[in-house]
Amino acid sequence: MDILVTGAAGFIGAALAEALALRGDRVIGIDNLNDYYPVSLKRDRLARVQQAAGDAFRFIECDFGDHAALERALEGESFTHIAHLGAQAGVRYSLENPRAYAHSNLNGHLNMLEVARQREMQHLVYASSSSVYGGNEKVPFSVDDRVDHPYSLYAATKKADELMSESYAHLYRLPQTGLRFFTVYGPWGRPDMMPWIFTSKILDGEPIPVFNNGRMKRDFTFVDDIVRGVIACLDKAPADDGTAKPGGSVAPHSVYNIGNNQPEELMRIIGIIEQACGRKAQIEMLPMQKGDVPQTFADIDAIARDHGFQPETSADEGFPRFVDWFKTYHGIS
Repeated sequence: MDILVTGAAGFIGAALAEALALRGDRVIGIDNLNDYYPVSLKRDRLARVQQAAGDAFRFIECDFGDHAALERALEGESFTHIAHLGAQAGVRYSLENPRAYAHSNLNGHLNMLEVARQREMQHLVYASSSSVYGGNEKVPFSVDDRVDHPYSLYAATKKADELMSESYAHLYRLPQTGLRFFTVYGPWGRPDMMPWIFTSKILDGEPIPVFNNGRMKRDFTFVDDIVRGVIACLDKAPADDGTAKPGGSVAPHSVYNIGNNQPEELMRIIGIIEQACGRKAQIEMLPMQKGDVPQTFADIDAIARDHGFQPETSADEGFPRFVDWFKTYHGIS
């Protein structure tokens, strides 16, 4: 297949682009390389993908939130599928810079829908987020649950993306799959996320911030599992047959949870990271942060049934793999 991957310099986007190219697909990657976190990490990811993929991967620097720039960037390019993973990430940053989320996550998603509509894509797979569940107390979280009370603007933009996609599926019969990612981690991960922050501070002998006094549970999902799930969905577009899809649509639009289906106590994960780092953490207990939620837990029955998805990497295996990568990347023996 010829596939456009947005957010190709990002954590999941780079891993997906590499996996697609290695299986024989031709991949065009776009990313605006913004400075939300160090651009050097994004360029290092791109270099890794380029080295592994060779001529099967081509990168274009482009801000897909700017529709004119996007049209210029894609002029003359040919592709049949889109994996739209690019977004302004981060729950906490949405409290500081909300307009960045409107630009990338609202305008950007609309721009990608228009590209898909105008070019009559065979399938658009896009990234949603477990954050849409807000403070849902019913567990595990199901795609059939109502998600009308987001705890952050980031979550609200992701829910808005799902609604825009539903309208395009209904109006234009555009086949789409939305994936609600649950706390993705692993090698080449983001510096603003817990595994990186905790590993860095433990190795440097600095205290780690533990919110809600440690009473947190997360459905941590290893990046390799996520990539396999995204590819499985990309390969099988929802049918336009009038039947109800996961998430409730009768248009060609499915929404799935994609997670580990195994919530972990945060304090247990800290213990795994401590052991992998070879030293104890100094823990600073703090109250819950605005926009955060106490737990996440993915019901993955729908994606398991429709796409055969089953996570393979436990936290006991995945977090040491991240720490090993972190040490290697930073030259720490």
